[in-house]
Amino acid sequence: MLIDKYVPSFHFRERHTLEISAQASDVLRAAINYQPDNDPIIGAAIVIREFPNKIIDRIKGNSLSAKRPFSLRNFTLLEHLEEREVVFGLAGRFWQADYGQASLQDSEDFVRFNAHGAARMALNFSVERLGNNRTRLATETRVCCLDVEAKRKFTPYWYLIRPVSGLIRQKMLATIGRTATVS
Repeated sequence: MLIDKYVPSFHFRERHTLEISAQASDVLRAAINYQPDNDPIIGAAIVIREFPNKIIDRIKGNSLSAKRPFSLRNFTLLEHLEEREVVFGLAGRFWQADYGQASLQDSEDFVRFNAHGAARMALNFSVERLGNNRTRLATETRVCCLDVEAKRKFTPYWYLIRPVSGLIRQKMLATIGRTATVS
């Protein structure tokens, strides 16, 4: 799997799957183009997650509308195997109110990223043809903390967000499945 290339060892992992009545190529295309813009549960989760940042902005007198909400657009495409798998990456200090996101241009930036007190995260989508026009879509998230400090800070954050993250992943898969069956 591509995710093994980018995050072969990890401290945290989450995986979800869904069987869909659609061609694998349609399913993967729907996954790559997925945006949660209209999902009220995902929107509410992002608003709650960004609440501390809004308070900090208000205290500092920063514009509240200057920053786009966090979404899949924050991730960098690392690699795409046509009709099989795609992997995205993110690096930084995700537990910080502002996500502490590092700027990554490409997969080389992701692999080289090694900042003290930070982590790398990979998110992939893979498809498996099951026959009879059925496809298994899987999504996996892996987080590798780059040092002890990052692991110490990320661990409570992970256990706080993991239930919501799992719900978001399941909703993502359901939406992708609906989109792929319409294609």
